[in-house]
Amino acid sequence: MQLIDIGVNLTHPSFAEQQHAVLERAIDAGVCQMLLTGTSLDGSEQALQLCQQLNPQAQRLFATAGVHPHDASSWTADSPRLLADLLKHPRARAVGECGLDFNRDFSPRPLQEKALEQQLALAVDLQLPVFLHERDASERLLAILREFRDQLPAAVLHCFTGEQRSLFAYLDLDLHIGITGWVCDERRGSHLHPLLREIPAQRLMLESDAPFLLPRNLRPRPKSGKNEPAFLPLVLQEVAMHRGESPAQLAASTSANARRFFALPTLLEPPTAD
Repeated sequence: MQLIDIGVNLTHPSFAEQQHAVLERAIDAGVCQMLLTGTSLDGSEQALQLCQQLNPQAQRLFATAGVHPHDASSWTADSPRLLADLLKHPRARAVGECGLDFNRDFSPRPLQEKALEQQLALAVDLQLPVFLHERDASERLLAILREFRDQLPAAVLHCFTGEQRSLFAYLDLDLHIGITGWVCDERRGSHLHPLLREIPAQRLMLESDAPFLLPRNLRPRPKSGKNEPAFLPLVLQEVAMHRGESPAQLAASTSANARRFFALPTLLEPPTAD
């Protein structure tokens, strides 16, 4: 059984000097391929460098490149050109993480929208899929996406935590949906459980969003409190249970979706002992 984690923040400072060990633990847990998330121009460049350093064979690690809405204040007239150069890297597989975050508003909303629109335009020009972030901004994000969707090859709403109305609206735009360990949190993620069955099998992907969103059903909990891609099987089990599928069935479909969406190479299953 192979899993693909479509969202790992391996450039996060908490993973400093631990990236190789994190990768090894993920592989041991059955997470065979990972997308490292770019959230700024510098961070995207670091993610691409990590892909090459940790996996020179170009089989397991790939990256997105983009500017997160938290960092939209850093978007300048030079940013589209600089980002386009990063996206031409052979390990770059999508534009993002980009989007809107009206929950924390770390960047002014007009700047968030400007950075998003220019990144969507870049995705259209380069014909790359988009890795999207949204918090408390579904209506505005949907309005902007509608202007670009027909020209975009694909888009995924990363770490979906919203309600039925926004889920159906994203699905109506033919978006993929990324699900994280949020579904394992009985305090704030239980509303997602009945919605999981509403996501078509061909639109669903799984992600850890490590080091964030440690699954609350993990026992024993790591002393560091950090999430890792190695814990993605817990998300798989939780989602499979609420969808009425076997973990193996869900792993196969979500991995096929991720491989197709991000144009990832196919890995052969290791031989099993007789």
